[in-house]
Amino acid sequence: FRAALYRWVVAQAFASPCFIAPVAMPESATLKKSAILQSYIDNGDVVGICVSGGLDSKTVALRLRLAGVKVKCFTADIGQPDEDDINDVVKKMSPCGVETIVVDLKDEIAEGAFEAIACHASYDGGYWQSTGIGRFVTARGLLQAMKKHGCTVLSHGATGRGNDQVRFERYVNVMDPNFKVYAPWRDPVLLEEFPGRTQMLEFLQKHGIGHSIVSQAKKRYSTDANICGLSNEAEDLESLETPMTIVNPVMGVWPKDAPNAQEEVTLRFEQGRCIAVNGKALKPLQVLQLCNQIGGRNGLGISQALENRILGT
Repeated sequence: FRAALYRWVVAQAFASPCFIAPVAMPESATLKKSAILQSYIDNGDVVGICVSGGLDSKTVALRLRLAGVKVKCFTADIGQPDEDDINDVVKKMSPCGVETIVVDLKDEIAEGAFEAIACHASYDGGYWQSTGIGRFVTARGLLQAMKKHGCTVLSHGATGRGNDQVRFERYVNVMDPNFKVYAPWRDPVLLEEFPGRTQMLEFLQKHGIGHSIVSQAKKRYSTDANICGLSNEAEDLESLETPMTIVNPVMGVWPKDAPNAQEEVTLRFEQGRCIAVNGKALKPLQVLQLCNQIGGRNGLGISQALENRILGT
């Protein structure tokens, strides 16, 4: 009788409204609160994140989503020659639980290249314009796409010590002063959480998201690419003793590997714009694609520059 009574008392206790079962805390409750992100939540803002599918992109997108921020991701197709399939970015971002939208800006960056050529744009004694043009085209194109998808904040993954942060924020501020810009790596809370790659990898792994980093033994430099060209910098290239020949040209070959035979090319210009190559009328994007092939196989367009690191390009 005592055993039966005990079981009855225990059963009643668990059935009682006073019994509190353990409940798992939401992920956002375990994260340190960012005042900036909280303001977006309170205002009902939608943050559009510029992503590449890399470690930073995954970390920022997942961190913001888990914090309760409304997030949409955007990536620009600007003819990156080192990207076999731009839709791979969508696949890479998918495990983070975010929607990623690919914005085709190849025609726009071709127009940007034509404008630079028409005005003989030059910076710092011959520093390449490819990355600078790409940043403006990307910022403008993604900002327009974000507005169409109801975003009110643009987030970029640029570090707090380089040209890109200035580029993205300056362009957005000029094009739409009312559109907010969020720089994750200037948010004190995220900086404290993710001081380096190790912490980012651990964060992703904790949530069952894998990420592989290209072996530094294979590639000890950083590349930024679009259809206008590639810029390689950092790591081993920081040393004046390192020859630029460690770089894979990607868009062509080194002059020593180019054919010995001469190749004649005819370009027709009207009002400062190339409208035909070898007698064939082409659109700007087609001109770039064909000229890249011709110049690439003949080892043209390769140079080196000593970057001064002054902000503003």
